[in-house]
Amino acid sequence: MSAAGPSTSPDYVVLAADIKRWAAELGFAETGISSTDLAEDELHLQRWLERGHHGEMEYMARHGTRRSRPAELEPGTRRIISVRMDYIPPGTANAWGVLDDGEAGYVARYALGRDYHKLMRNRLQKLAERIHGAVGDFGYRAYVDSAPVLEKALARNAGLGWIGKHTLLINRRAGSYFFLGELFTDLPLPVDPPASAHCGSCSRCIEICPTRAIVGPYQLDAKRCISYLTIELKGSIPEALRGPMGNRIFGCDDCQLVCPWNKFAQETAEPDFAPRHSLDGARLVELFGWSEAEFLQRTEGMAIRRTGYEGWLRNIAVALGNAPPSETAVAALAARAEHPSAVVREHVAWALERQRTKAGEA
Repeated sequence: MSAAGPSTSPDYVVLAADIKRWAAELGFAETGISSTDLAEDELHLQRWLERGHHGEMEYMARHGTRRSRPAELEPGTRRIISVRMDYIPPGTANAWGVLDDGEAGYVARYALGRDYHKLMRNRLQKLAERIHGAVGDFGYRAYVDSAPVLEKALARNAGLGWIGKHTLLINRRAGSYFFLGELFTDLPLPVDPPASAHCGSCSRCIEICPTRAIVGPYQLDAKRCISYLTIELKGSIPEALRGPMGNRIFGCDDCQLVCPWNKFAQETAEPDFAPRHSLDGARLVELFGWSEAEFLQRTEGMAIRRTGYEGWLRNIAVALGNAPPSETAVAALAARAEHPSAVVREHVAWALERQRTKAGEA
C-alpha cells in the first residue's frame, strides 16, 4: 500500500462507476471490483500443489496463504479492482493454419507483440493516479503477474468471467483472449456480483489438449502443459511429450481455439500487441538460425524473452523434429549438433533421428 488511507469520504458508489469509466478510457476492456475472500480457491490451490501439478514452478508454493489472502499479501487491502485487456490484434495469421503448417512455428497469440506486463502496470498506475485525484491519498498496489495473486479467482469474483474447465477465465461477451491485472486498494468500494459458469457439458478443451494436460474438469497438470514445457521448464522436455508438441514453440492455444465462447472474442485496438518479426507464422528454419544476439535484439520487450535463448533453440529443435522430412530441416539441425548447451544438443539429436526416420519411411 502506498499510503495510510483515504483522506476524504467520497460517495463510493459514484467512485466505483468513475473508476470503471476511467479504466475504459485507459484501454481496459472491462473492470470489476471484488472483496478479498478466496477461501474456496485456497483449498483448490492447496490440493493442486499437493498433487505436484505445479512441476518446477516452486514459486507457486513459496508464498503460503499470502497467494489466497490478499490482506496478508498487502496489509490493509479491502477491495481488489480487476481489469482485463483484449490481446488478439487484427490481421493476425489464422492460428489453425499455422498449426497445420509443419514448417512454421506456432507462438501463443498473447506473446506475438509487446510484453503486456509493463504496459498494463503503467496503465493501472495511471488509474490509481486518477483515483488519487478524486479522493486524495489512499492505499493501493498494482499487480500484473508480478506477485502471488490468484488473478483468475479475483476476476471471477469481480464479475469479469468464470474459470473454465481448462482453468482459464472465460467472458460471455469476449471469450478468453485477454490479459488480467489488479489494483489492490484499501477503499471500501461496493463489490460486483461474481460471474456464473457457463461451460455446461462441453469438454472440447479437455479433448483437444495435445499432451493431455487437462487431467479433469478444472484440473491442469502443468507438468504436461505445452505452455509450461516451452516456457517454465528449463531443462530437458520429457521425450514422450515432444511429439505431441507439434510445431508449438512458445505456449499453446489449442484449448482456447476450440472453446465455443471465443466466437465472441474481441480484437484489440492496442498497437503494441501487433505481431513482431512475422512471428504469427514464421518459418522454423529461419527462427532456428537466429544467433543469441539476434534473439535478444528481436525479442526485446516481448514475453518470448522468458524462455531464454537455450529454451528457444530447444523448442524449435523439437518442432523441426516434428516437421515434415526435408533436407533443409536436417541441415539446420545438423548446424546446431555441436551446440555448447547439452540441452540443445540432446533435443537436436532427437530431432535429427526423427527427421531421418520419417525420411526413411517416406
